[in-house]
Amino acid sequence: MVDSVFVMPGTVAAPRAGVLSELHHRYETVREALSRIDKAAGEMGLPPISARLIERDGTNDGRGPEVQYLEIFAVSIATHHMLIAEGVKPVAIVGQSIGELWALAAGGHLSVEDAARLAVARSQVLTRQNWDGKMLAVGVDGRRAESLAGLMNHPDLVLACENAPRQSVISGPERLIEQVERVADAFGWPSLPLDVPHPTHTPAMAQAARDLRATAPRVPYGSGRWRVCSPWLGRDIGDDDPVDLVAGALTARVRMLHTIRELHAAGADAFVECGEWPVVTKFVEASIPGVQCVVPLSEGDPVEAVRALLAEPVDVGRFRSRPVPSSTGHSPAVRVSAPAPVRAASVSAPPAPAPPAGVATTPVSYTAPVTYAAPAAPAQEAAVVVAAPAAAAPAAVAPAVPPVSAGLDYDSVLTELRTLYGDFLGYPADLLGEDDGLESELGVESLKQVVLLGRVSDRFDLPDLRANSSLLTVGTLRRIAETVVQARAEAAAR
Repeated sequence: MVDSVFVMPGTVAAPRAGVLSELHHRYETVREALSRIDKAAGEMGLPPISARLIERDGTNDGRGPEVQYLEIFAVSIATHHMLIAEGVKPVAIVGQSIGELWALAAGGHLSVEDAARLAVARSQVLTRQNWDGKMLAVGVDGRRAESLAGLMNHPDLVLACENAPRQSVISGPERLIEQVERVADAFGWPSLPLDVPHPTHTPAMAQAARDLRATAPRVPYGSGRWRVCSPWLGRDIGDDDPVDLVAGALTARVRMLHTIRELHAAGADAFVECGEWPVVTKFVEASIPGVQCVVPLSEGDPVEAVRALLAEPVDVGRFRSRPVPSSTGHSPAVRVSAPAPVRAASVSAPPAPAPPAGVATTPVSYTAPVTYAAPAAPAQEAAVVVAAPAAAAPAAVAPAVPPVSAGLDYDSVLTELRTLYGDFLGYPADLLGEDDGLESELGVESLKQVVLLGRVSDRFDLPDLRANSSLLTVGTLRRIAETVVQARAEAAAR
């Protein structure tokens, strides 16, 4: 049996309807856990969450962030119970952001009901604070992302998460995040705003943390059954008060990269995601090339995926984690049933470009102008950042192509898109189906899609296309081609 680490995702898209149908049918422990979450939800005046996760025709009716958090918790704890029932014993459990609360419950440090109550209490204090903030994933290492945040010289604009060698998250006031996004674009660094109900991991959350400590229910807790590692504390959780842990994490940086690498160095050879889609395991794969990652719920047969993990020798390539939909907000993730995607050949990408020294940013009204001195290039093992899919630069940059100047028909646009995307990704153009999900089927992560949309924007002289986030949510070449054709027709009519 391999030494496995269970990883719990933080704030992700609302789970799809029926995701726990099979697990609910198979395992008494899953049925019990869902019942306990429903009971806690009812006591807090919230609707039960299990029905939608069990019934395949259930719908997400936008019941607010508290219900979304409880649904994410339900998926994580149910997957954990399935793994334990099948005989997979974790050497450690790790949670990302609020996922650390799920890890505490899975590890036996506190009850399922109390974890649900704390998740709701956390959501409520964040809603009351109503902070005008935003989180931005940037496809560079943590040192560059921290320097980027430092340009604005604002105490609440900080490096929030270090997820992978080339993926970081910056958190801060929305108006400053917009400026950071523009600066990142000027440097050629891919970035993606994160659609989360509550931006966190910034000093701006200090009041919410105090509020949580003052109002959250005090819950009994113990040493637990399984080891739980905290990416923000940088150590194992011992006899720590869960309320203090959840409150402290609101203002702290999440160092997922470091935690993952330390566990691997100590002997962990498999990481199992207790969620519907690969989120944390994407960071794992980017941080430890070749490591085994398993996401049971993303497989056609979750139980068979778990049992394969127990078999020896382990087939590392059999259950590679699949792409995660880029939506991270309230809308449910989209699941596409399709044959196994064709994968591009592995490419060693060059390091992210260092910004030119002496580039001055437009000063914010309440700060002095700040000049950016280019940071030294990070070492290969340097820290990296959190929150969205990782991005790597392409192996070679295609020569610039002059933009078109007239309206185009759908077929010609689609042909150009297939060539552009194929050249960038290393796919034969004729294998790129117009209805293939770019992320869900072809594995084109969100930050890479941002880069590609920029190239499409330049190619067809459509500057507004860069900001069309709907093309990232469930991106296909058909949707992009139709958008280009419509926009070119509108431009020609003006």
